[in-house]
Amino acid sequence: YQRRVRGSTLIMSNRKKSVPSTTLTEIQNEDRALETKLDKQVVYEFGGPLGVTAMMLGFPVLMYYFWICLDFYLGALVLPKNTSEFSHFFDLAKLAYPTTYAATIYIGFCLFQLVLAYVMPGPVVYGLPVPSLNYKQLPYTCNGVSSWYVTLLVSFVLHYFRIFRLTEIIDNFAPIMTVAIISGFVVTIVTYVVTVYQKKGHRMSGNLVYDIFMGASLNPRLGKIDLKLWAEIRIPWPILFYITLSALLKQWEIYGRISTPLVFMTLAHFLYVNACMKGEECIPTTWDIFYEKWGFMLIFWNMAGVPFTYCYSSLYILKFEPYEHNPIWTVFCFVLLLSGYYIWDTANSQKNRFRMQIRGTYIPRKTFPQLPWGTLKNPSFIKTKQGNLLLTSGWYGIARKIHYTADLMMAFSWGFITGFSSFLPYFYVTFFILVLTHRVSRDMERCAKKYGDDWKIYCKKVPYIFVPYVY
Repeated sequence: YQRRVRGSTLIMSNRKKSVPSTTLTEIQNEDRALETKLDKQVVYEFGGPLGVTAMMLGFPVLMYYFWICLDFYLGALVLPKNTSEFSHFFDLAKLAYPTTYAATIYIGFCLFQLVLAYVMPGPVVYGLPVPSLNYKQLPYTCNGVSSWYVTLLVSFVLHYFRIFRLTEIIDNFAPIMTVAIISGFVVTIVTYVVTVYQKKGHRMSGNLVYDIFMGASLNPRLGKIDLKLWAEIRIPWPILFYITLSALLKQWEIYGRISTPLVFMTLAHFLYVNACMKGEECIPTTWDIFYEKWGFMLIFWNMAGVPFTYCYSSLYILKFEPYEHNPIWTVFCFVLLLSGYYIWDTANSQKNRFRMQIRGTYIPRKTFPQLPWGTLKNPSFIKTKQGNLLLTSGWYGIARKIHYTADLMMAFSWGFITGFSSFLPYFYVTFFILVLTHRVSRDMERCAKKYGDDWKIYCKKVPYIFVPYVY
């Protein structure tokens, strides 16, 4: 079962064939039947209808609660004990009432990103074969890098000439968050209704609430724009970066100096969003694009959850006068962040470029930064009876989910740089661990069903999931 493939040969085949076939002849009919069955299979997740109902109602409430604790109680988790205290909480929540100005900022940014996705140049890559579309491979215009640089330039001009000061984001954080929450619900309902009306629902359970949460459409498109890909990287991560950048500028405005922890968070969020943009061509082959549907789970979390909850470290630092940690602790945080980033960036590149090379869709790019060991030469793999290839070299010869390990390293660093006085800066890593536990167990179960004995061979070849020699 152990094979090797020469990367140069794959790149040459890509030059001969710029547009991939809409089917993969190397996959046997029996594998297609199994893949189609798994693709259509409905399995209640997240506690079924009751669980997802609680999540849809609970997420916004939790976001408001955390914001109140952070903004008015310096990050302490305060629980109302009587009617008077509950009333006070509701009065504080009213300060997050959406305003026209907040709507202009948030919706304007989203529309700007939509326009950039349409007009900016970028390569076209093809995703994985979609079982529900007779194994057609859909095209994706990957212009994230050019859109990102234009966004940075425009925001600099707006801030420098005082047309729109970026500190306005922090000053209007709560109203903007409310607009984002409302937008998440509106987009969820509208796209669900349109998909059902067009009779394009996929993998439907028959339960209205559950299907709204998971989504009805698998491949939602607005012209040439794939909405899942657009919403996954063009909205959440840039907004998160701008929230942190706004906090940094606000600290300078208030105190006349900037603390190292806030510089750290600005670097961390810049690296993350820049990595998403420069490696956008790798995303169409990921699980979210291939399998997950366009529902509340993806829509709300990308439009509201990610940018307005993953920013707690930055907001927490801003609540205090600029402070510095022990130099050794600061260096540790930077080392953890940068080493985690390197592993995360190169591991994701290795995995997705391997997939693209196999299908003849790999496009070498020079987007900054291209890190060493991002593309494997002569990678080893296990070829299953169905014809699929399981990568067993590079980072994925060390651990099966090492990209998640690296992601967690960065997430922990975002909390560590704030100290240990509040839970809120650690919400991101806590939530992330819960998500990964669910996602990895689901992935392992699916792969065991699909690959059978070949999966057992693969697990023996790469026995560790997250940390070599540990787990």
